[in-house]
Amino acid sequence: MTTLHEYLESAGCETDLCTLIELIAEQAQPIREAFITHQAYAESENVYGERQAAMDTWSDELITRVLGESGLVRALSSEEQDEVRTFPGAKAEYAVVMDPMDGSSLIQTNLAVGTIVGIFGGGDVLQPGRDLKAALYMLYGPMTTLTLTVGKGVCIFAMDHGGVYRLLERDVRIPDGNLYGTGGGRPDWIDQHAAFITAVEADGAKLRYTGSYVADFHQILKYGGIYCYPALKGKPKGKLRLLYEAIPVGFIAAQAGGAITDGHIDLLDLKPAEPHQRTPIYVGSMNMISLVKETFERSRV
Repeated sequence: MTTLHEYLESAGCETDLCTLIELIAEQAQPIREAFITHQAYAESENVYGERQAAMDTWSDELITRVLGESGLVRALSSEEQDEVRTFPGAKAEYAVVMDPMDGSSLIQTNLAVGTIVGIFGGGDVLQPGRDLKAALYMLYGPMTTLTLTVGKGVCIFAMDHGGVYRLLERDVRIPDGNLYGTGGGRPDWIDQHAAFITAVEADGAKLRYTGSYVADFHQILKYGGIYCYPALKGKPKGKLRLLYEAIPVGFIAAQAGGAITDGHIDLLDLKPAEPHQRTPIYVGSMNMISLVKETFERSRV
């Protein structure tokens, strides 16, 4: 089976980018081993005032340290850090954006969680998603998998017992599907989102939602449908972050034939105004994204 290293070489990735992707992917092993000893909540809050799980801070510190020492990263922005970190001595000009532990509240219940990463060139984290050099997420479920794009389609790898990533699927495409997952409490949904959910449910859509964004999206990638975290009454920007959650996963979705929108615009065209900017998210199959846009467009009439 093709290894991650062999795939990256065959895809024509520049040497430093190959090394950086492999270095990030290697962190899945120590992260997975740390779940047993880092299940509690830390005595701290992140920049959003959300209580941090021990794995939030541990994985953030691990990846930040490893990337800082690599000499490959000029700038790093993490969901768990207030400020953008810079590494003036870096030999390369990559900028990394990340959610080091997505879905951390589910660790104690042993549900799947993940790490989301986007890699830009040019040393600046505030770039539109279409400018990404690579996007990936590691999913810690029954298997440890790596879903990756370097702008040439989407591949899924699984880590074997020796810590080597083996190719499971090449050129993954999101099929049209009828799965949906949505965050936010139903009484708090804006009218457009409520109308969209009513429409897909009437058409036989099936609910699949755990509260782990990366795990819920992975179901959509495999089986088709849509993941949503909408604007809410009193929270017009929703909950999720443009830079750490929307842009990397949206880039993967687009490379697999899907799309990402806030209901009005393609989020890959949006340049973040600041690192912790929030946005409503609809990401998945083109059939579902088209229906979202139609629903929101009708509300303007």
